[in-house]
Amino acid sequence: MAYEFSQDPRSAGEDFRQARRRAALQEIMSHLTGRSAELLSYEDVRQKLRGLEGSAKVLKDIPLAAIVGSVGRYREFTRSFLPRKTIRSDRWVRVKMAMTSLRGVPPIEVYQIGKVYFVQDGNHRVSVARQMGLTQIQAYVTEVKTKVPLSPEIQPDELILKAEYTDFLAHTRLNERRPGAELSVTVPGRYPVLLEHIDVHRYFLGLEQKREVPYEEAVIHWYDTVYLPVVQVIRERGILRDFPHRTEADLYLFISQHRAELEEALGWEISAAAAATDLTDRFNLRSPQTATPARKRLRAALTADEKMELNASQAQAGKEQQAARREQRVVTDILVAIDGKETGWNTLEQAFVVARREGARLQGLHVVSSGTQRNSEWVQRIQAEFKHRCQTAGMRGRLAIDVGERATSICERARWTDLVIASLTHSLPTQRLVRLGSEFRTLIQRCPRPVLAVPEAPSSLDRVLLAYDGSPKAEEALYIATYLAGWWNTALVVVTVSENGGAAVRTQAHAKRYLKMHAVQAEFRQEKGQVAESILKTAEVHESNLILMGGYGVDPPLEVVLGSTVDQVLRESLCPVLICR
Repeated sequence: MAYEFSQDPRSAGEDFRQARRRAALQEIMSHLTGRSAELLSYEDVRQKLRGLEGSAKVLKDIPLAAIVGSVGRYREFTRSFLPRKTIRSDRWVRVKMAMTSLRGVPPIEVYQIGKVYFVQDGNHRVSVARQMGLTQIQAYVTEVKTKVPLSPEIQPDELILKAEYTDFLAHTRLNERRPGAELSVTVPGRYPVLLEHIDVHRYFLGLEQKREVPYEEAVIHWYDTVYLPVVQVIRERGILRDFPHRTEADLYLFISQHRAELEEALGWEISAAAAATDLTDRFNLRSPQTATPARKRLRAALTADEKMELNASQAQAGKEQQAARREQRVVTDILVAIDGKETGWNTLEQAFVVARREGARLQGLHVVSSGTQRNSEWVQRIQAEFKHRCQTAGMRGRLAIDVGERATSICERARWTDLVIASLTHSLPTQRLVRLGSEFRTLIQRCPRPVLAVPEAPSSLDRVLLAYDGSPKAEEALYIATYLAGWWNTALVVVTVSENGGAAVRTQAHAKRYLKMHAVQAEFRQEKGQVAESILKTAEVHESNLILMGGYGVDPPLEVVLGSTVDQVLRESLCPVLICR
């Protein structure tokens, strides 16, 4: 707000008294709003931020609103340079008279830190100029260099954070080693936690590489391989929108803490992406995404212009793109159900095949019926055997022990993984009513992830039979078959069974177009007759070692009467069966 000043000393005195009354009002408002009315102490700020004063003074106009502190008189004026009770009126009036006269006043002298200024000489001139409604003032400026910049909105309490950030950068020199790195936080005391993260990372990096890792190397490795991947998840999913007034570094710490809590509760190694998803689902108000992380990755891996008709050269280009994208993977975490019997260890061996292809982690699960069994000698032997087999195979894996019903535990934990692998040895009973309530049927019906059912012997999974009927679940199976054929180089046979051969041809037309679009070769078969028997016969003829199909397609009561294709294939298949959701 601008004011009209005359050169009458009495008028100037009234202006001073009005400014002092406004200073008292500003202090009252600061208590109500929580926004400080205090000027900042230059020396306090310089020391906290480890500022280095330059020697050159530059004369220029500076914005009055950016002057936030003073060298020695920061207690005598408010944040907007209103005079407090310690300021005598006579000097303030003389400065005001000089500034409104023809002779004017000399430039003030200030220190500059970032985008803000601190008055070295000229506090009264700034006070009068602010009350006159001016926006600029001429000043001799000495620049002070710091690692952390300041803005005019800086509050005294925020200096604690700035000081901690300065210490963090001085210790890690991250701003020098990764220019542009931004790790600001909004809560004091968090930078020591970041330093602890670096120390822990350095320790385990040394164990992994069997050497003493220099601190500066550990800082960069932590930033590139631990911090940035989490930040990338935060950016890709727009998580900051759900946590206003927080920073990426805040959310990194929040996700890291949540991840550690999940790992302790589950007994598994949880990815940062999974922890971020869970955090978002728990705390934001937006509807969660329906697509699973694995499905999103599958879609990304199969990205193509599905409206384009491919000619021969385009098909070749598609093959070249596949080769270039070979490193993309869909499965990052595999849930392996371990029953402790030899069949369960065959399931683990099957999981090794998938994990090697995908570079995935193994999340083992053994379920006991009571708490007393959790620490039994039998369970300890299972844990030791799981660890031994993983180490021998060179695989990353952890085995968790749950108490409860096996299928329920698997379904509840499946959300943290991308694929479930379980033994088929104790498959579905032949009696229909008993079959409806069987454990494996419950698993397939309720599990939120695809289930790979494994018979007694593991498979190399390099000859795939896709049972395709055009249903939504068969479409999901088509996507996975395309990925396996394109990324795993598996042989692919597509079979469609119907009573009418013409219907099978029409059903397969879409699958042919889709596979051609992704430069995937396949053999197509149309069969007539009973569906399950035809699928099993085709798998035998082509020596398929993986059957890929959709899950249950009708309501459970109806399947009691009609029987289920899925049940029969699971019951009679000699090779693993991957059931898609």
